[in-house]
Amino acid sequence: MTGVSLLTYADRLAGDLPGLARLLSHELSAFSGTHVLPFFTPFDGDDTGFDPIDHTAVDPRLGTWSDVRGIAETHEVTADLIVNHVSNRSAEFEDWLARGSASSHNGMFLTFDRVFPGRASESDITAFYRPRPGLPFTPYRAADGTRRLVWTTFMPTQVDIDVTHPAGIAYLERLADTLAAGGVGTVRLDAVGYAVKTPGTDSFMTPQTLDFVAEAAALIRARGMRVLVEVHAHHTQQQAIAPLVDLVYDFAFPPLLLHALATGRSDRLATWLGIRPSNAVTVLDTHDGIGVIDAGPARDREGMLSHDEMATVFARAADATGGHSTAASVIPAWMTLPHQINATFFSVLGGDTRRMLLARALQVFLPGEPQFYYVGLLGGLDDRELFARTGQGRDVNRHHYTPDEVRRALDTDVTRGQLALAQLRRHPVFAGAFSWDAPDVASLVLRWRSDRHEAALRVRFDDPDFDLTLDGMPVALAG
Repeated sequence: MTGVSLLTYADRLAGDLPGLARLLSHELSAFSGTHVLPFFTPFDGDDTGFDPIDHTAVDPRLGTWSDVRGIAETHEVTADLIVNHVSNRSAEFEDWLARGSASSHNGMFLTFDRVFPGRASESDITAFYRPRPGLPFTPYRAADGTRRLVWTTFMPTQVDIDVTHPAGIAYLERLADTLAAGGVGTVRLDAVGYAVKTPGTDSFMTPQTLDFVAEAAALIRARGMRVLVEVHAHHTQQQAIAPLVDLVYDFAFPPLLLHALATGRSDRLATWLGIRPSNAVTVLDTHDGIGVIDAGPARDREGMLSHDEMATVFARAADATGGHSTAASVIPAWMTLPHQINATFFSVLGGDTRRMLLARALQVFLPGEPQFYYVGLLGGLDDRELFARTGQGRDVNRHHYTPDEVRRALDTDVTRGQLALAQLRRHPVFAGAFSWDAPDVASLVLRWRSDRHEAALRVRFDDPDFDLTLDGMPVALAG
């Protein structure tokens, strides 16, 4: 895909899928594609759509598969295939609880004894990595009175799928068929890093996980769709996954950028420019917040940022948000820091328009496929009221926009500047050759050259500012 894609919830930006289509055709026409966050039934469950009751159905409050196909006629559509889990209210799980071994879905759900057919020690159980506090099991009682411990990596209502069992594989194949028929061009494998549980490991991005990623990628590609893998982990994991799929996320870029802005030094960011996968979806913020763990150390592997430098990134975010990002960010089990900042990117930058446009300009100039999150695009600040109402930290960055709020945001310098950058990324020069340089420890220069054009971005971090030229002429952005 050329250009920039928009990451959004249909309801929180535009009300529904037809509303999103209208925005993409008019005010947001600078975007070439859109990743529509889960629009399945229901889109507003315990985990805002990432706990589908029916992963094959578009929630009728948002629209139909025909609406999805309509968007796909003009924009590449990315949609999620939630490989790790499904809602405990799904027909499949309820049928299994009701009928047990007689259910056609018997074996689809991962139980404790499936991973540990014999005894499991305390160290076996606590070795598993979980992005939440506590243990990854929930007790369920079947209709015949049998008590089962079901794996629930994320929430008690999100029951894990056994992706190694024929019933689990058949379920994933059915979902892939549905997405392909719905006009989806790119499938994001959500939470795939947790999907395979292997005793004796932390069961996160193990060799067995990589094997499953390759199998899932083949399943999706066979249906004519591209594969995007979502994993928050040590930066070497993205390097390992990149050859197996079409796209990975560059989650290391945002914390390294925040470090550069805080210290005035570009050396860590420059190191990453030299080794990052080129087939990356580049982001600043997402619906899950701002990842930091991706730039840090992992066990015996050094990070591009040390543990103390990661802590400083969190501390500066807390300063910028009046301590609110600390209150909203969750520390996973057995960890000492959150793995992401729960705040909007604009809030972490103190609502500074020029710094926001600097960050977006860098993002747009990196090789790969830039993606703007709807809250960041509209210059959104932390939604403290929503967080207070739901208690979900990530909701600070998941504002429900009214049509009037969208119209007002579209008239601000921060949004107009970002839309100008999205439009610029469509220029044919970005199909040319990329190069970069670090003239000194406080600056970076990024260039794209084609036969007829040259675009250049010069950034300083010690007194943060930037200038942007196309064919030697300044490119003016609002702000």
